[in-house]
Order: sequence, then C-alpha cells, then structure tokens
Amino acid sequence: MLHAIAILLTCQLVGQVTVTALSLSLPGPVLGMALLVGLMLAVPKLYDVVRELSEGLLAHLSLLFVPAGVGVVAHLPLLGQNGPALLVALVVSTVGGLTVSVLVFSAVLRLVERGA
Repeated sequence: MLHAIAILLTCQLVGQVTVTALSLSLPGPVLGMALLVGLMLAVPKLYDVVRELSEGLLAHLSLLFVPAGVGVVAHLPLLGQNGPALLVALVVSTVGGLTVSVLVFSAVLRLVERGA
C-alpha cells in the first residue's frame, strides 16, 4: 500500500513540477494522472500495485468534499448576504458561456462547410 501511495504522489508531483516549470495552462494533477496512465500502459504490473489503493480512494471519495461543505456552512451568513448576486452571476456566466460556445460552433461549422 505504501508503494502505491508513493507512486500516486510521485506522479502528481512530477505533473505539478512539469506544469510549473513549463508554465502550462493545465492542472498538474491532470498531467500526473496522464503520466500514471502512460506508466501503467508501459508496465502492466503497476496496475495491480495501484488498483487496491485507487479503489479505496474512490470508495471514500465523498469524504474529500467534506471540507468544501464545511466551508459553505461556516460562511452561510456571507452566502445569505451575497446569495442573490452569486445566483445572478452564476446564471449570467452559464448562459454567456453557452451562447459563446454556440456562436463559435456555428462559425466553425460555416467555415468547414465552405472549405468542403
């Protein structure tokens, strides 16, 4: 189990260091996870080493959301004061993002159809 934790944390560390060193706009843990997948493809025995720990972490994944929930509950008065503004910002940004996505998709579709 200790080897599996070391492997996971090393992959995450390598991903984070790489992202920081190269100024990539990608989360370090995501790059570390891609590295872990690559390692497991190159060394199939690594899958068996990491599997048990990974299943255990996934089984208790909900515990990782407890700190965020505690933070929300701890700041309920602040959330109550700014709740309407946060709701408006959330709705406007969601609708705006969807609108921009549709417009970009339509523009790219027109460009592709012209080129074909």
